[in-house]
Amino acid sequence: MTNLPIILVVDDERQSQEALRRVLSDEFQVLTASTAEEAETLLEQEMVHAILCDQRMPGVQGVEFLKTVRARWPDPVRMIISGYSDAEDIIAGVNEAGIYQYITKPWEPDALVQTLHGALRLYQLQRESAQASLDLKVAPAMLEKAIVAKTGTLKRHHHFDGITHAANSPLAEAIHMARRASGFDISVLITGESGTGKELLARAIHYSSPRGNKPFVVENCGALPDQLLESELFGCKKGAFTGAYEDRIGLFEQANGGTIFLDEIGETSPAFQVKLLRVLQEGEIRPLGARLTRRVDVRVIAATNRNLEEDVREKHFRRDLFYRLAAFPIHLPPLRERPMDIPLLAERLLAETRKGFARPDLAFAPEALELLAVHDWPGNVRELQNEIQRMAALADGKRLGPDLISPRLRRQGAICGPGRPGSLKDQVEALEARILAEALGRHHGNITRVAEETGLSRVGLRAKLRRYGLEREG
Repeated sequence: MTNLPIILVVDDERQSQEALRRVLSDEFQVLTASTAEEAETLLEQEMVHAILCDQRMPGVQGVEFLKTVRARWPDPVRMIISGYSDAEDIIAGVNEAGIYQYITKPWEPDALVQTLHGALRLYQLQRESAQASLDLKVAPAMLEKAIVAKTGTLKRHHHFDGITHAANSPLAEAIHMARRASGFDISVLITGESGTGKELLARAIHYSSPRGNKPFVVENCGALPDQLLESELFGCKKGAFTGAYEDRIGLFEQANGGTIFLDEIGETSPAFQVKLLRVLQEGEIRPLGARLTRRVDVRVIAATNRNLEEDVREKHFRRDLFYRLAAFPIHLPPLRERPMDIPLLAERLLAETRKGFARPDLAFAPEALELLAVHDWPGNVRELQNEIQRMAALADGKRLGPDLISPRLRRQGAICGPGRPGSLKDQVEALEARILAEALGRHHGNITRVAEETGLSRVGLRAKLRRYGLEREG
């Protein structure tokens, strides 16, 4: 006896039966039948989990046979496998026979095995929920309820009030502009350095808009070559290019009615820009390898850390596409231009870190927060988040002190920034701390050499290092 799932192959060609048996027999128990009558006999005798049925057989079409199976044996997951792509057969199979998948010949072995595993998961779900057919009449209501609940959670999480900033921050103007844009169906171009929160703002615009109950999908346009990017965004037909083992629905189609966020749009090639422009102008996509276009209704929010206007002047980016995307431009200022936000951001990021690290007792020492507030943060919010997580990982107790701040930040002048306000005493101390930090960096933390260079005794040097939070580096 075997506990392997049972797959019934119904095909009048012995060669096809044997090919499927060779591919599937390692993971499934394979039964074969050459006619509908043989298949019905096996269904009466065995508890079949899934059926792979050829569409064109002598005497009866595969869809007609599976309609009978659906009525008499509703549990097995039903699939058609055929070398013919007849649209009417496919529609009939889905609507009348409850077909789970229409698999075309020649099939790809790994993809077929993966499809069967998906079919068996569906079979198990049906058994567990005591439902005896693919129809699952309660499913649409349950699915709609789940989607509404998830969308509500996303709307509460991604909103403008959740973007941390001080009242006098330059970020406030960008958020005000984004609020205005959210109420209108208009393309938005968000510019700003990496790590400034462009995707966060895009999500807030979407979930505050009339499209907020529809999908929000994201694609990083700088991460893929043209062909794969086209496939991701517009979809593809099986065999359209090497590696296209099955039909793929593109992100534009998945986002229909909602919003697509195109990050790093400035990294796309001129050839791809032409295709994207056509989609935006016509509201139609054509999957790779397909003959017909499909209508889509999608709002586009794009983002870039490049100066696209300069790229347009230098002919690296299409002028017509730029104006199509930048109907409503919004610029996010870097963190160095809004130092008043750093303490608020640091506290919010620490709250997230406490939750993620299961360390509810962590808290900043005032001196550490002051040091974080005077760094320029070239990596913006992302760099600040990484620094706080590093400090939390190093902390032995509850307190995140200045000694936990990374030496890299100190060597880059993290302790004092040029032009920082303060009393003469504060500025002198900041200058002294910077000199010591730079000396430590040059001498790789060698206390003796730093003392010789600065003219301090080792005892005096150590006292100053403790005072400025540099002792650990020394």
